[in-house]
Amino acid sequence: MSDKVLMKGNEAFSEAAIRGGCRFYFGYPITPQNEVPEFMSRELPNRGGSFIQAESEICAINMAYGAASAGGRVFITSSSPGIALMQEGISFLASAEIPTVIMNVSRCGPGIGGIQPGQADYFQATRGGGNGDYKIPVFAPSSIQEAVDIVYEAMELADEWRSPIFILSDGILGQMMEPVRLPEPRPEVKREDIRSVKPWALTGYGDDESKRNRVISLRIQPDQLEEHVHHLFAKYERAEKELLRVESTGLEDAEVVIVAYGIMARIAKEAIEILGTQGIKAGIIRPISLWPFPYDEFNKIADKTKVIISAELSMGQLIQDVKLGVMNRFPVKLVGRTGGMIPSSLEIAERIKKILEETGGA
Repeated sequence: MSDKVLMKGNEAFSEAAIRGGCRFYFGYPITPQNEVPEFMSRELPNRGGSFIQAESEICAINMAYGAASAGGRVFITSSSPGIALMQEGISFLASAEIPTVIMNVSRCGPGIGGIQPGQADYFQATRGGGNGDYKIPVFAPSSIQEAVDIVYEAMELADEWRSPIFILSDGILGQMMEPVRLPEPRPEVKREDIRSVKPWALTGYGDDESKRNRVISLRIQPDQLEEHVHHLFAKYERAEKELLRVESTGLEDAEVVIVAYGIMARIAKEAIEILGTQGIKAGIIRPISLWPFPYDEFNKIADKTKVIISAELSMGQLIQDVKLGVMNRFPVKLVGRTGGMIPSSLEIAERIKKILEETGGA
């Protein structure tokens, strides 16, 4: 690891991807992730990689499909409406088991919405906006350092699991600056070694057609398609155990437990400190993997807890998984803002205190 350097989020994400082995980036400008393609256009060609600004997000995701099918390590980013345009291609990637790392530096919506941060892409990320039966591992960092670590690791995880890996960031993390330690660059996989590292890739086999690989998504025969989907879901079943990540504190004696991810988790932690000064014990569950979701973590919540709070920058999407985790043991309430409005830690604390009073807990 390097000494700490002060970096803007979007540039740190990009550097982490390159150090993780990314040599192909395809993208299209959209706020608030524009510094990513800007950084990649400058750095990738100087470090043995290729940058292409596509005509649209639809073109970008299909370029990613092509390069990754040939064994290249691909990092691709966009923001909310741009990610929406990529959904068909993401479904293709999942079906064909093509490793790709995709990041959403999310903004508020719906539609074109605004350029301020939002978390209303939770359903899009965790339920999948594309067609058919598939799942994608989704990680949600709450700091630039954590995002750097996740992007770097995701370049390996995508290859290991032969799957797209999705990282749900937001406009605050993309635009803010923090000191980070950058990981050491991974050794580059040479073109002549791709066949041994990724034996499924489209590397070509000369004139021997019997050994030529194919990457397909279309399966006309129903029995073959069903068999393939069962194969995918056997992989997802393993991922639910092996890729699960969560941070939680204070669950054993909390009056209130806040569930939050990404930037809202950081604000929620400050709210917990404020509540503590007022004699209210609060804990937090921070899902780092949004899929797989840490449902079992809710079993650790003490019986004395009065209410569970889903804190999010939306009208209530994370709350659906929170309710599934709670299983009717406690009331679940939403503390959210939308439209690009960011609550302060004091606002969250005051709203939680009012909810506790209404439920007879304070």
